[in-house]
Amino acid sequence: GSVILMGKNTQIRTAMDLKIRPPKGATWAANTKLEALKELVKLNVGLVFTNGDLAKVRDIMLSYRIGAPAKVGAVAPSNVVVPAGNTGLDPNQTSFFQALNITTKIVKGTIEIQNDVTILKAGDKVGNSEAALLAKLNIRPFTYGLKLSSIYENGSVYGPAVLDIKDEDFAKFFAAGISNVTAVSLGANYPTIASAPHSFINGFKNVLSIALGTDFSFPLADAFQNAASAAAAAPVAAS
Repeated sequence: GSVILMGKNTQIRTAMDLKIRPPKGATWAANTKLEALKELVKLNVGLVFTNGDLAKVRDIMLSYRIGAPAKVGAVAPSNVVVPAGNTGLDPNQTSFFQALNITTKIVKGTIEIQNDVTILKAGDKVGNSEAALLAKLNIRPFTYGLKLSSIYENGSVYGPAVLDIKDEDFAKFFAAGISNVTAVSLGANYPTIASAPHSFINGFKNVLSIALGTDFSFPLADAFQNAASAAAAAPVAAS
């Protein structure tokens, strides 16, 4: 399960201070690892405590969004589009649309928008005309909700991007690390577990080359030479 805690930052930090540095006579042990978490309690934040799958908890948390109207002076987080269609507004209110250069026509006594119109782009400030029109059309273009900022676990703090790392990514990182260790070990002629198989193969190639170029022989060299001779003697199929 999961529990979300919202409260005053000063009270939360004071409670953490008591846990980090217990007063004399306290019955609980100090937990200095909370220092890292305390530093995150700034501005408008909350704490989510969970023993579940972090990625799933993140997805559930982000799925809860609340629609909000466009207020004058607010900055649009994304493009705001007024869709084409009948608005249900009477013709006396065409001035709102004219102020925003929105093409309309009167259909059965109501205003109809001819085409989808982007009245705000991401980063634009909401003006009086945009706010009034969106309110009349009952369009709540902005959404608000919780946003994951950091992950704390046993004294360590991670960015939210770690939740998007899959098992396949770990396998790739591990393989790349092994490859780098192998390359450095072979280049420095310093044997490691990662480079040992390559060293054995390279050593076998060197010994095999000597055996093929001299009268020196050993069982694996004989087997290789016999296989090579048999392949050379085999008839080539006509195409």
